Amino acid sequence: MNTELRKQLEELYGRQNFGIKMGLEVVLELLDRIGRPHLSFAAIHVAGTNGKGSVCAIMESALRQTGARTGLYTSPHLVRFNERIRVDGVEISDAELGELFADMRPAIERTDSDSGRKATFFECATAIAFEHFRRKGVRIAVLETGMGGRLDATNVVEPAVSVITPISIEHTRYLGPDMRSIAREKAGIIKKGRPVVTADQPDEAFDEIRKAAAERGSPLVSATEKVSVARVSVDPDGQKVRLRSEERDYGMLHLALHGRHQLGNLATAVAALEVFNSVVGRDVVTPDAVRAGAALTVWPARLQVLNRNPMVVLDGAHNPGGARTLAEAVKDFGIRGRVGLIIGMCEDKDISGFCGALARVVRRAWAVPLRTERGLPPSAVARACRDAGWDATEASLDEAVAKGIEWAAAERTALFMAGSLYLAGEVLEKWPKWGFGVAGKEPVSGLTSRTQESG
Repeated sequence: MNTELRKQLEELYGRQNFGIKMGLEVVLELLDRIGRPHLSFAAIHVAGTNGKGSVCAIMESALRQTGARTGLYTSPHLVRFNERIRVDGVEISDAELGELFADMRPAIERTDSDSGRKATFFECATAIAFEHFRRKGVRIAVLETGMGGRLDATNVVEPAVSVITPISIEHTRYLGPDMRSIAREKAGIIKKGRPVVTADQPDEAFDEIRKAAAERGSPLVSATEKVSVARVSVDPDGQKVRLRSEERDYGMLHLALHGRHQLGNLATAVAALEVFNSVVGRDVVTPDAVRAGAALTVWPARLQVLNRNPMVVLDGAHNPGGARTLAEAVKDFGIRGRVGLIIGMCEDKDISGFCGALARVVRRAWAVPLRTERGLPPSAVARACRDAGWDATEASLDEAVAKGIEWAAAERTALFMAGSLYLAGEVLEKWPKWGFGVAGKEPVSGLTSRTQESG
């Protein structure tokens, strides 16, 4: 990264100091100044709490197999800002990002002065993504909301399809104190007359989505009613599933994402793609595109296998629900015995609940610091680990990885790393420098392919 781009990104990150400002007026003013790039492509818009990124990644991968130029906008990034903005699966380059920022700076500054407040980090990032998509000739973009939906900066598009993944309580300061208020905000991405696909939801959340769809005359499609996914087996590279919908039988396919929860994400993605086909009036996304897309989906730090002998798995889980998914994954992977865990967590997270959900599958833990002021001290993390019944010590990340891999190899088990996206990002940044194996290069110790019942 050159010095000029580093300065530009520092300026962009500095806008995080302006806080989170919910509303569309400023981002619309900025987009107007640069020629309304958000109107230059078709869009599938995704809101929700859990699985948004995975659903987006599956859909974009399948759309890319059709030959159409695709855009993908997601957040947050793990290592580099560039990860947020992709065209045909390729991150925006440093040169493209620098040129866009330089070209758009006058419009951003004019918006700052005329709108009554400064554009936020996310508003600027969203405008940069949309302008990049226009310049690259994107035909269909998959867009993930940053927070909520109704007042999120991405909600300026008129999507072909809106998608809502499972909703849970989050961001109560901005979205409201309970499930209904949060669901209302996320249902704000539903546009008049445009179809909406929803994943399986808590009753209160589904009720709010149903009301919003009815008020706007939008056809409502339940992914779980439209699409069924049955797991057949699990292997080191993902899982084999049988997929069928009301409209077609996709047969057997390979999903390159781990975890039973990804079956629901696949169902949601496929339901949305079938609805997209009906909106455009032709089979843009064919069964072959879905099968190829599922097999080629990449979504880092979601039960990502970094090493095979011993097995090393990285996940961004940071709450009790995510920890339960990790516990299920230990069983799915067929790992013999309890595993090791490298853990770092932020101070606002439920660490006791997180560790409690993993209590029966972890034996040894290394508590590490995070590269953020919000990180819990390793001493506090280690204490929570011991309270869960584990042998736990404090360590630097580098030391923890070296010792953890050595321990897992000796014990013929696996090493997991989880607790924070900050930790996941640092691991992904440093992993190539540590010189360990890469997923796919060596046989897996303590891992077998397992046949599963329907999920």
